[in-house]
Order: sequence, then C-alpha cells, then structure tokens
Amino acid sequence: MALNRDDQSPLFAPGVAGTLRLIVYLALACVLMVLDHRGGWLGNVRYGLSIVVEPIYRIAGLPSQGFQAATVAFADRQRLTETNQRLREDLLLANAKLNRMASVAEQNQRLKELLDTQHSLSLNVQLARLIGVDLGTFRHRIVLNVGARDKVQAGQVVIDARGVMGQIVEVMPTTSVAMLITDPNHAIPVTIERTGLRTVAYGSRGGDMLVLPNIPVSADVQSGDKLVTSGLGGRFPPGFPVGEIRDVAQTASGTFLSAQARPAADLDRSEDVLLLHDLAEQDGPPPLAPNAGPPAGMAPDPNAPPTAPVTPTLPKVTSPTTTPVPARAASSTETSPAGTTP
Repeated sequence: MALNRDDQSPLFAPGVAGTLRLIVYLALACVLMVLDHRGGWLGNVRYGLSIVVEPIYRIAGLPSQGFQAATVAFADRQRLTETNQRLREDLLLANAKLNRMASVAEQNQRLKELLDTQHSLSLNVQLARLIGVDLGTFRHRIVLNVGARDKVQAGQVVIDARGVMGQIVEVMPTTSVAMLITDPNHAIPVTIERTGLRTVAYGSRGGDMLVLPNIPVSADVQSGDKLVTSGLGGRFPPGFPVGEIRDVAQTASGTFLSAQARPAADLDRSEDVLLLHDLAEQDGPPPLAPNAGPPAGMAPDPNAPPTAPVTPTLPKVTSPTTTPVPARAASSTETSPAGTTP
C-alpha cells in the first residue's frame, strides 16, 4: 500500500531541501571517517559507548548462554552416568574374574597335591570329581562322576591328597556312590602310628568325627596320635593317613578306653578325589604257585636218553691182621725226590 507524503521520513522528503540535507549528512559522515582514520579522534567515544552497550549485549545473550550451559550440563551428567555404570560393570566383572581365578588357583593346588600323592606313592589311581553330596544323620555319602563305563568297581578305596575318604559302595553306568569313613555304618582297621596299636575306627552320627570305642585300658593312647590304615581285612592298603586323635576317655563300664579322632581327609571341602585300583590282598593264605617243584635249572632234561641205574658200592673194610706200613718208610717215600728209589 502506498504511503502518504505526511508519513514519509523528512530525511528523504522530496524536494530541494531534503536533497540538501542528505548531501550535508553524507559529507559530514565522510569528514568524520576521514578524521577518525587520520587522527583517531573518535576512539575514546567508541570506547565509552562500548562500556555502556556491553552489559546490554551480555543481558541479551544470557538466555542463549543459559540454554547452552544447561545442554552441556545435561550431556555431561548423562555421560558421567554412563561412564559410572560402565565402570561399575567393569568392577563387578573384574571381581567375578578375580574370585574365579582364586577358585581356579585353589582347585589347581588341590589337583597338584593329588598328583604329588600319586607320584610319591606310585599308585595306579583314577581321578574323579565330586558331583553330589548325601549328608544326613544316618548317611554320609558322596556321588562321583565315574561309573561302570570307567571301570569303577564296588570296594575301591577313595582318597584325597590328605588321607582316606571312604570306599565305593554302589556303581551305576556313569556315576558311583562312595561311603565316607564318617558314615555310622562304616568301619576301618587302623593303627596308631606312634605305638603300633591296632584297632578299628567307626563312623559317627555327627558326621565329622571317628570313634574308637574298643581301646584297652592299658594302651598308650594320647591326644594328637596319628591314625593310619593297618591293612587288615584286605580292603584298605596299609599306611594311608586316616585321622588324628583329639580326645581319649574311659567308657562307662571302665573296661575300655574310647577315643575320638578327626579325619585327615578334607571330607567337606574336596572336589577332586582319587580311586585306588591297587587293592590289598584278600583274606586267607596266598594261592599256591602253579609250577611247584625244584628250580628249572635242577630239573632233568625230558629229551635226554635214559641211563642205566647206578649200583652203589660199599667201602672196602681192611682186615685187622694186615701189617701196617712203617711210618718212616712212608715218610721217606713222600719226601724222596722224583726219579729216585728210597
């Protein structure tokens, strides 16, 4: 829409007066620019005006700066939250790996002890892992991951790096069950290592101790004595650690001593065990040798031809009337040089 003449700016008003004013303003601006360029007279004015205008610029820019600061703060907070979450996860993972490494190191130590036991005793053994536990008031048994397909047989002795644990009582195709020596139905012949006294250690209902109820009153039994297998009964080989006596007391009748012993094996901590294949000899006398008789070097040759029987000869008896040879002649005969006659 066109503007009226009254609404137009007087600076650009048509006519000669308006044009002259415009020319004057332009000339004055050019003079001021030339003077400022040559002498720098308007520098102080600009400096003063900037002092007045600068707060206005700052106030005008505050919303933009506040928005930018809020955006940066929110982004930093989100980034820090994500970083903390990632570091927390890394810490948990590192702790889990550390715990796992400690468990693996402990397991390796137990396996090393088992291998050292095998090498030191030169035993024919089989490694097995514990996969189940059946502990109660009347049953102390464990389940192993080997069975009939692994040539496991009932009666095999189970040991760990520290001593006897028990024996196999049930064999399945892929697993087997072992009765621990602390089972109330288990008994093992033992010998007190210090004195050589032989007795029997029974399991107890407590599950963590062995009981020796039939020790003679006159026997020398002390707390701290070591118990080893005696080999009697033909089931457990002799010399394996069984436990350590902790307490000795008289029975109620006073005719025997009763002792309690702690098992040497780690019954509640072992995860890997050994099954013995070299069992002790069975009860009874040893079987006879198949080739009984004299040594082979003294036996007659079956391919030699038969020989005539030899008739034994009797010694000749000298008559008492025979004249004995003089001693001097016999002496001279013996001392004569060769080729001469006495």
